[in-house]
Amino acid sequence: MHLRLPRTRSAKFGFTLIELMVVIVLIAIMTAMILPEMKGTFEAALLRSTARKLTDVFSLANSQAISLNQLHRVRLDRKQGRYFIERGARNGERGRGFTPALEIPGGEGVLDTRLTMELRKAAEVPNDLALSGSASGQEAGSSDDTICFYADGTADAQEIRLRDREGFQLALRINPITARVRITELERE
Repeated sequence: MHLRLPRTRSAKFGFTLIELMVVIVLIAIMTAMILPEMKGTFEAALLRSTARKLTDVFSLANSQAISLNQLHRVRLDRKQGRYFIERGARNGERGRGFTPALEIPGGEGVLDTRLTMELRKAAEVPNDLALSGSASGQEAGSSDDTICFYADGTADAQEIRLRDREGFQLALRINPITARVRITELERE
């Protein structure tokens, strides 16, 4: 035996306008609280993504230098927000110095212009990464915006600091002996 309750005229089948307005106001308040936090999250994600991209490019340049037994370098164009892998010119090629390594997939690309980049040479890099000798980059004729990777698996001892508009910073430190990159989070400015 089933018990049935009789339907009355006052039974609700939907939401009232006041109930809908309360829900909309609650959503607006929560959105206003969350959006400022999301902005910092996006900036941090952009910073970390750029650091990973540069780490991949440095690793690619290092592996090319070792496998081809030829000096390679990564040139950073901070004004244009671009990077290029270049290789030492071979005998018989036009020009001296370095030529763009256009045959390397991912050997050039664009960096986000909302980030600032600062390069520091071996003398400015902390002592645990400095090498007193061959991988200083001086004998290869590297400029301020290049990092050289040598055929013996070494690299210039450099630190690249990436900073976003919110003041978050990451340092990419290149170990001159192994050419590996260590990403370190720095204090917010």
